[in-house]
Amino acid sequence: MENPVLLFPQLNISASKDKSYYKVMKSTIKEEPHKASKPGAKQKRNRLSLLLQKPEFHEGDHLAKPENSTKAANSVSPEEAVKWGESFDKLLSEKAGLDAFTKFLKTEFSEENIEFWIACEDYKKSKTARELLPKAKTIYETFIQKDAPKEVNLDFQTKEITSQNIGQPIITTFDRAQNTVYRLMEQDSYPRFLRSDPYLNLVKGRNPSRPTLRRRSRSFTVNDFKGVRPDFTVW
Repeated sequence: MENPVLLFPQLNISASKDKSYYKVMKSTIKEEPHKASKPGAKQKRNRLSLLLQKPEFHEGDHLAKPENSTKAANSVSPEEAVKWGESFDKLLSEKAGLDAFTKFLKTEFSEENIEFWIACEDYKKSKTARELLPKAKTIYETFIQKDAPKEVNLDFQTKEITSQNIGQPIITTFDRAQNTVYRLMEQDSYPRFLRSDPYLNLVKGRNPSRPTLRRRSRSFTVNDFKGVRPDFTVW
C-alpha cells in the first residue's frame, strides 16, 4: 500500500502519489523556480534599487511638505488683517481676505453664500451675450432653483424675479440675489469672522497653523514638603 501524500494539512486532505492531480501539482511546483529565474529579471531588480537610491529621484519630495500650504496665511501682516475689519467690502476686495473668509464659512457650513457671490462676480465679467446663457444656467441650477445642491437663502420675490429672467439673461440678472446674499454675510457671518480665533491670531501676528503654547504649571515635589510638620489640630 502506498503512503498517502498530505496535500492540505489544514483540511486533512490527502492523496496517493499515483493520482493525476498530484502529478500536475508536482510538475507545477517544479516549474515555478524556472519562471522566477528568467534571464534579466535579477538585473532589472538591481537597476530599480539603484535608481531609487539616487538623490535626484527624490528631488520633488519637498513639494508635498505642509509648510507650503500655510505660506499664504503666514504672509498676511497684522496691519493688513486689521484693514479687513474696516469694512466687509475691504475684506472681499483682497484675495487673502477672501480666502480667509471662505475658510471661515466652511467651518460654519455656509460656504455656498461666498461661492454664489464669487460666481456672480465672474458672471458680470462676461464680454459677450453668448457667454451669459451657459453661465446663467449654471448659477441658477447650482444656487437658486429649488433643491439646488448649494441653494442660497433668498426671499420668495427675489427668487421669482431671478427665475423669470433666466431665459434671456443680461448682465444684471443676478444683481438682486447677489445683493441679498451680500447683506446676509455682512450682517451675520462677517461679525463672527472678526471675533474668530483665526482672524484674531492674524491681527496679533501669530501663526494660525501653530497652537498657542501655554506655560506649564509648577508641580510640587517631595523636597517642597521637607521640614513641614503636619498640623493635627485641624482634625
